[in-house]
Amino acid sequence: MKTSKSNTGSSHSAASYTTSVSGKKELQSSQLMELFEDELKDIYWAEKALTKAIPKMIKKATSEKLVKALTTHLEETKEHVTRVEKVFETFGKKASAVKCDAMEGLIDEAEGIMEECEKGAMCDAGIISAAQKIEHYEIASYGTLRQFAETLKLTEAVTLLEDTLEEEKASDSLLTEVAVSAVNKQAATEKA
Repeated sequence: MKTSKSNTGSSHSAASYTTSVSGKKELQSSQLMELFEDELKDIYWAEKALTKAIPKMIKKATSEKLVKALTTHLEETKEHVTRVEKVFETFGKKASAVKCDAMEGLIDEAEGIMEECEKGAMCDAGIISAAQKIEHYEIASYGTLRQFAETLKLTEAVTLLEDTLEEEKASDSLLTEVAVSAVNKQAATEKA
């Protein structure tokens, strides 16, 4: 992130930012806008990385419900990439990605779990655990981005980000349902 600029000597209060078109332009050149763009680059990288990571999870999973949930989310993730590109367009920028260290770590953890376990319910439980950590990171990221967009008066971006946020929440709930309905019980009965 870029270094912050001094705000001393500014004649604009926070209230003036919300009342005029020129205020909207000032919001869009603010430090919050810089942070919004930086965070958007981060989640763009993360979503693109997930389009490569999720197929590995699908390949290793054995539960039909888990395979279906991951396959559905892979298609949603591809749409999330497109939506993030549209968010960049809403404020006149070309989409660009910056490596997301957090997502890289979460994907590495998922790959480690899959390497350490044999196919079966225990591995499925590990995949769900890793996938839910990823979902929780995405939920936090999209919730924050959505709020930034709202503050910045980026109405179209708010809608796009909200759509993705709701899909991430639904995916997390589905993973919980798969874990509770079968996978965890099965893994509990497998011998170590």
